[in-house]
Amino acid sequence: MKIALLAPPYLSIPPKKYGGTERIVSLLAEGLVKKGHEVTLFASGDSQTSAKLESVFPQAIGNSGISKADPLMALLHYNHCFEKAQEYDIIHNHGQYLAMFMADLVNSKVVHTIHGSYYQEETPESKRLVLNKFRHHKFVSISNNQRQGMPELNYVGTVYNGLNLNDFTFNPEPKADYLFWTGRIVEKKGPLEAIKVAKKLEIPLKMAAAIDPVDKPYFEEVIKPEVDGKFINFVGEANKEELNILYGNALCTLFPITWHEPFGLVMIESMATGTPVVGYNIGAVAEIIKNGETGFVVNNLEEMITHLKEIDKIDRKKCRKHVEQNFTSGKMVDGYEAIYKQILERDF
Repeated sequence: MKIALLAPPYLSIPPKKYGGTERIVSLLAEGLVKKGHEVTLFASGDSQTSAKLESVFPQAIGNSGISKADPLMALLHYNHCFEKAQEYDIIHNHGQYLAMFMADLVNSKVVHTIHGSYYQEETPESKRLVLNKFRHHKFVSISNNQRQGMPELNYVGTVYNGLNLNDFTFNPEPKADYLFWTGRIVEKKGPLEAIKVAKKLEIPLKMAAAIDPVDKPYFEEVIKPEVDGKFINFVGEANKEELNILYGNALCTLFPITWHEPFGLVMIESMATGTPVVGYNIGAVAEIIKNGETGFVVNNLEEMITHLKEIDKIDRKKCRKHVEQNFTSGKMVDGYEAIYKQILERDF
């Protein structure tokens, strides 16, 4: 198949540090090339890929919410892909909503994977209006929970995100005595909840996070005053190698999100190193954590504290095995390949 993968232009593929969508697109591109497909990746010019790279911008244009507030730069990038649509059997859009406006103008098949929530209370009305307008398009959900936000969309399958197991070293016994939290410093990701849990249990907490300029006030006013450099440690934005160590040496990774996160790479990355996860029962958490076996799915802070007291009952080997069986990049690539074939063989 001749496949175009359309990535957002904000970060390189793969990302140098934070960037969940970009990591998924990178693994998908590499896997499809390895399977013999002709793959073109539309991404920033500083990306590294085995696919053919098409770029408008020599460098990523920046992942700040400030940059994303102006759609014109991104539109140049998406337009470049659709101008070449006739060269491909299928275009797989990971670039969110703007690309949808171009999909009906080309003859090539187009499928969308949207790496965000559809829930009304979490998604701007403008995005839900766009989704509704293009609900006849083909969508791949990244969890069953994601679908519940807008069940009326034309879903053609669910494909869970995957990771490269070689990037995460299984650690049967953590060498440190700390809890771990990672993500973006935004309220809905639960950094303050993680701090509260650590203080209640009197267990040190390490935090690794990217801080978007638009989120800096929240960090400065709410999170930073809690960071003492001893008990609550903020290590900044971590790269892949650093995360591997931080996950692997932790007693547990905390995932106290308060929004319908449609997947949550943090959970599978942690479990790949053997470290269990305790997460709030919202979004895809209950689909990813095997409750009582690879961590715990809880409803509130009190339940999180209670179950963390018995975290040593979790078999770290089962955490790794759960990822090996369900959340590898190979399984993800196979899932998308099957959907591409289905779309090309029959229209639905």
